[in-house]
Amino acid sequence: MTLKSYEEALEWIHGTLRLGIKPGLARMEYIMEKLNHPEKANKWIHIAGTNGKGSTLTFIRNCIEEAGYTTGTFTSPYIETFNERISVNGKPISDDKILILANRMKPIAEELKNTIYGPPSEFEIITAMMFLYFAEYDSIDIGIIEVGLGGRLDSTNILLPLVSVITTIGMDHMEFLGNTIEEIASEKAGIIKPGTPVISGVIQSEAQEVIKAIASKNKANFAQLNQDFFIQLDGKTATFKTKHGEEIVDLVTGLDGFHQLNNASLAIKVIQYLNTYSLYDIDEKAIKAGLKKAFWPGRMETILEKPLIIVDGAHNPEGIETLKHSINRFSGHKIIIVSILKDKNYKEMLSSLKSIPDCEIILTTFDYSRAMSAQETINVGKLEDIAVNPVWHDAINDTVQSKNDSKIFITGSLYFISEVRKFVFNYLA
Repeated sequence: MTLKSYEEALEWIHGTLRLGIKPGLARMEYIMEKLNHPEKANKWIHIAGTNGKGSTLTFIRNCIEEAGYTTGTFTSPYIETFNERISVNGKPISDDKILILANRMKPIAEELKNTIYGPPSEFEIITAMMFLYFAEYDSIDIGIIEVGLGGRLDSTNILLPLVSVITTIGMDHMEFLGNTIEEIASEKAGIIKPGTPVISGVIQSEAQEVIKAIASKNKANFAQLNQDFFIQLDGKTATFKTKHGEEIVDLVTGLDGFHQLNNASLAIKVIQYLNTYSLYDIDEKAIKAGLKKAFWPGRMETILEKPLIIVDGAHNPEGIETLKHSINRFSGHKIIIVSILKDKNYKEMLSSLKSIPDCEIILTTFDYSRAMSAQETINVGKLEDIAVNPVWHDAINDTVQSKNDSKIFITGSLYFISEVRKFVFNYLA
């Protein structure tokens, strides 16, 4: 049956979410064959990592666009609209195109359902729609693709990129990726292709060794942050250097937080590889302008000035630890409203937040299949000796009305941050 409207298309796409996460490439290979391999129609940059994928992507995108090229991007989850997951030069595709793409995909999905592979997941459908869109409906000079989960078995991993990027490694999604840093690093490094340059922002030495070994096995040029290239803060600006003596000074990033310097340095190294190996022409002026203009919603984003409300999608222990360092730069009393998905390590995340000086924490939840129930937040609050308000918008309202002189940080799942942004912009701004 043909989908008649954008709303019907979204309902059909989201309806496949109940199938859950289905690692493996067999279904994607089947779909790509049916669509005449749209994944081969463009040049790509492929980005994996526990944290920092979206920020690194937006730095790269802005630098490339400042040089006059057209970029296509694929990101997840969305913050404002579903369509933003597939964008050209930062502009989400239209509702009409979503409907067309969904109708192209629906008969293939129904056909797959009757094979040994079973029906495709929501993410596989959206990934296939993205490849098809950039191949047949809009022209791009390069696509920047964010891995959904892991790397090796992620549905995006059917592409052959110009450059592979691994931003960070953390203990997240362990039910799919493994129980050690080395196992998770191996899964992330599964995006490495023979002869394709690899850029790593990974900090842990044991994870670096895993990635370096897989790159070597694939005869892939390997560059490691703080070994082959570096970035340092010089007052209000930053300097990027390589071990070969190359240098770019007076850099300013549009994204706040010290960790964003690392993401910016990965982006610069990607640009250097594109210029050296792929005949792009992205000069220093474009790099500086791109880094400065970069904006990524939900990452240390100020959404209200009075009182100060900053949102940050710190959805795992590593993200919370990074957020903690950013919050410590603010003086005065702080309030953190946090929602943690029930499959995350809430003990470690809350312990990190509780170590922030002059700070109170309010645990909440929201309407999402992986979110804690109201009772679970109450139970966790008692165990961790922190305040609880299971109704998240009440938590925000009460805090704004009673603590006007405090700095308010709202964090947790990016799905949660998406809801918070809409609420604040619609009712508090």
